Amino acid sequence: MTGKRGAPIMPAPQFTLHRTMTLLIPAAENIWSASAPQLFLGLHVGTRMTVLRLGSGGLLVHSPIALDDSLRNEVDALGEVRHIVCPNPYHHLYAGEWKTAYPAALLHGPAALHKKRKDLQFDAELTEQPHPDWVGELELVSIRGCLLGETVLYHRPSRSLIASDLVENFQSSDHWLTDLYLRAQGIRGTVGWGRLFRFMYRDRIAARACVDRILAWPFERVILAHGDVLENDAHAAVTRGMAWLG
Repeated sequence: MTGKRGAPIMPAPQFTLHRTMTLLIPAAENIWSASAPQLFLGLHVGTRMTVLRLGSGGLLVHSPIALDDSLRNEVDALGEVRHIVCPNPYHHLYAGEWKTAYPAALLHGPAALHKKRKDLQFDAELTEQPHPDWVGELELVSIRGCLLGETVLYHRPSRSLIASDLVENFQSSDHWLTDLYLRAQGIRGTVGWGRLFRFMYRDRIAARACVDRILAWPFERVILAHGDVLENDAHAAVTRGMAWLG
């Protein structure tokens, strides 16, 4: 199967997630995260959701995980969920149940996800243009030239970068196969993007320009989906981790 100019279209990665009780952990002022187990091709890579309290008092839920009563109670204690954001075509598996639980919330996703999940009723397309509720608080960059199709968010008040698959940050893994995978990828104990999946960046010049725009933000932490949150020397770590892009 081929796309434009005969380029092969890569099959979408297959994900399996497990439901678990999760707790919101403060990451910065008006930002919380919740982690959950996640399997990717049998590997224990985990995932993370981020919750932002906007200046209006409403909540934005980024990359939602499975919603159970405990998590819902904690989220409701923070405010009203007004936005549910799927940052790329792959972090969407629980968007439907969040939309069902919070029908008044606006569901955002990239155009590719609108086509992929025709069963979901999206309210807005996720682009670099901030929603009116986010103006002055969030800035966005969509990484072009990459099959992941991710849009990265920058929370100006807390100087926090909110991403899903920009980089990974694993020190190690108790699961032997996952630890072997991290070593093979060259990302065990270091921030970066694995060697085996760099083919996803089909246009490195376009992607590099987008990453440079992200690095122009003065972020001090990175809340990411896979691995530990980056708190110390986060900007320099991402700069080094994406140096391979050229």
